[in-house]
Amino acid sequence: MAHRPSIRFDIITLFPQIFSGFVSESLLAKAIDRGLVEVVVHNLRDWSPDQRHHKVDAPPYGGGPGMLIQVEPTVECVEAVRAMHEDPGELILLTPTGRRLRQPMVADLARSRRLILLCGRYEGFDHRVVEILQPREISLGDFVLNGGEVAAMALVEATMRLIPGVLGDAASPIEDSFSDQDLLEFPQYTRPREFRGHCVPEVLLSGNHQQIAAWRAAQRVARTAARRRDHLSPDAPSEAE
Repeated sequence: MAHRPSIRFDIITLFPQIFSGFVSESLLAKAIDRGLVEVVVHNLRDWSPDQRHHKVDAPPYGGGPGMLIQVEPTVECVEAVRAMHEDPGELILLTPTGRRLRQPMVADLARSRRLILLCGRYEGFDHRVVEILQPREISLGDFVLNGGEVAAMALVEATMRLIPGVLGDAASPIEDSFSDQDLLEFPQYTRPREFRGHCVPEVLLSGNHQQIAAWRAAQRVARTAARRRDHLSPDAPSEAE
């Protein structure tokens, strides 16, 4: 009996070859080989009504620059992809107008059995795609990419790290930045103990695990205060404190 993956990602894109190297390297490839994660890439052009040129874009009504991805092939593609598996999954549209991806949202997504990721291009999708399919709209941040493929890769990596068994050390995702109280990760060091006058902090060499834990906790707060003050409460200590 085949092992059922903990999570399946269906990625809908105009450029499926972008994902060839992504799924065949590093931790994701190992997770796929071990049956923990499944990634299936679908070419949106396969649902184009234009069987000769496989076009799926057209100029916007009302004028304006660029092209929009059409509603007909997109809706039919998503409906077909949903029907490929017993679990219809959750549809996610990667778009700069969506809610910003944060670690709590990643943790929520990691509890899903199936995520369908819809990658936009050009000037985006005909808005009827959103009206009809009602996707969860997610953005990586306040900037614009050429398309949703890079955002989809980021979401896959962030989510699959939380799947039990993907990482060698179960504590690794817990200690990562934003995983605990929205604090940044503490600085870490390895050999050699000294390099060009820069030394490993003595507390890390002490063998005193209580002192090490206290130092790391303080470093997380100080680093967050310096770099992402918005992640701390208004009465939290300053970096200097």
